[in-house]
Amino acid sequence: MRTTLTLDDDVVEALNRAARLTGRGFKAVANDTLRRGLDLSGSSTTRLEPFVVEPQSCGWMPGIDPLRLNQAEVHSNDSDFSRFPGLRWNNPLR
Repeated sequence: MRTTLTLDDDVVEALNRAARLTGRGFKAVANDTLRRGLDLSGSSTTRLEPFVVEPQSCGWMPGIDPLRLNQAEVHSNDSDFSRFPGLRWNNPLR
């Protein structure tokens, strides 16, 4: 069947690139891409198990007082952290 379809420029570029890389025609690449997108290829896709994140208690680094974190943000632009006892920073640039 012949039809007229208006494609966005980026889609046309991607289809042309796929046609050049595979050595196939634009029409064949476009049809296969549409079939895959519509899942008309007949191949069944396997459903993956959901990824589960296991939470872990990391706690605070030694020397960090969670009750003074607001002071850390207020003074985060200060170059001299030694004025604030209890706040230690592991700065890799020092």
